Amino acid sequence: MPVYVQHEVLGKVNDVFNAEAIWQAPGLALFSRRPLLRDLLERSPREHRGRAATRCFSHVTLALPQDEVDDDRHLTRGARVRDLAQSLAALHQKDFGDLLGDDQVRYDVVGAGSLEPGQVAVRFGHAVYLPAPDEKILYSVSASTDSAIWKPVCPIYPDQRLALVGLDGASASHAVPGWPFGPAGAILLINDGPDAPVEVQVRPKDALDCSFDPLSGYYVIKAANARLFLKVTRVGAPATVAPMEAKPAKAAAVWKARAGDETVSASVRPPESDATYAPVAQQRVSLAALALPRLSRYRETGARTLEVGFDAALGVTASENDSVIRFAVDDADELHAVTAAGRQRIGIPASFTPVDAAPIALHAAPPEMADRYCATVRLAAPLSVPVASGVRFVFGRGAPMLASLRVLDSARFLHRADGIDVASADRIGLSRTAFSFEAAGGGYKIGRLSATQALYHLDEEMHFVAAIGEASADKPYLLPAGHHLVAGHYVLRFDA
Repeated sequence: MPVYVQHEVLGKVNDVFNAEAIWQAPGLALFSRRPLLRDLLERSPREHRGRAATRCFSHVTLALPQDEVDDDRHLTRGARVRDLAQSLAALHQKDFGDLLGDDQVRYDVVGAGSLEPGQVAVRFGHAVYLPAPDEKILYSVSASTDSAIWKPVCPIYPDQRLALVGLDGASASHAVPGWPFGPAGAILLINDGPDAPVEVQVRPKDALDCSFDPLSGYYVIKAANARLFLKVTRVGAPATVAPMEAKPAKAAAVWKARAGDETVSASVRPPESDATYAPVAQQRVSLAALALPRLSRYRETGARTLEVGFDAALGVTASENDSVIRFAVDDADELHAVTAAGRQRIGIPASFTPVDAAPIALHAAPPEMADRYCATVRLAAPLSVPVASGVRFVFGRGAPMLASLRVLDSARFLHRADGIDVASADRIGLSRTAFSFEAAGGGYKIGRLSATQALYHLDEEMHFVAAIGEASADKPYLLPAGHHLVAGHYVLRFDA
């Protein structure tokens, strides 16, 4: 395999700022010492014909003991570091000028806390690149272990051909935070210029499994029970996804506690059967998605954060211990993803794969609903209960029907600024008696029971159809089978 990254720690150097002591040992002492920088460059040419070198590496990174670098910065404002880089570049140009061609010699001197006094670490190779002073970043590379929290790995510059990312700086040009594969393999990034996408390859070839997820826009790298997500983003290119801007909205009225409000268990699961209300059920009502509200509308209630968690089966849970990912919206209407790796602001739309079972996606709320909602979260496995035909039911905070689908009816989802949990997240946007529904031929009859309850009709693909205004049991709104109704946090699908 080519020398993508040559990494060596030089022997004892009396003065780590002495360029000649790092470059080449004097006289015959060369044969009694470990190779120094000139010898390493000579033994590992960039190109050769037979045994003769035809081109040498020109970009070199030096690491000195961190204390030495810190002292130089304190005492001389980094003058010795700058002089060392310039002196080594001059020696490099002098001894290898005929092997450089048009390449510029560039040196970078950094500190490393892992080095002992007198040690100097050097790195060069096909995947070691130092940008020119005015060179702009072309691509930004980031990585995630859960597809939600992304951490920067490295930039890629227009004139940079290769980058190797992996476990650490000794085996790769850039270390990947949380690299889960140990020393087995690395990822090679190949830049063919601004008009071609970056090519991603595994090195060695069969060390890891690597595939591109076109829907999510990142690479999935796997080996045994470990996985990593890698994203290569063009810097300065038009963003395909932009966070929604918060829209001002009239604040909702402050609620008052009512007798009988109770919390439910931390992990919300639908029962296997809810046939109590539908002994001869043929139709079904399903919770297909959650609608995350704009909490700025409810700031006067004291609500500051709504946080919805999903467990390993991608079921809704209020328990931080059970959740693999949580989505939080605050009273500034900003959305964040929260995992064990940290907390990060996200834009809409977005897709996450916290477990291999299935992705979980967030979509922008339709423009007609954007004054009330930040986003919708589609459930990987919709919850469903049967309903009987010809029977009129009521949905709301105070109605037992479909209570198993009201998965946010818990005090552990909604939080106040003082840290106190609010009685129930359903107190935001859902009336005690929100609407009635009755299965009928060709669809469902919907009656709006509260004058303050917002109801929205979405089609099979969750595209906006209409806001349901004047509708009652006497003059119902007809919702076609397979379409959706939004009430409070819940996007319900009514199936024939």
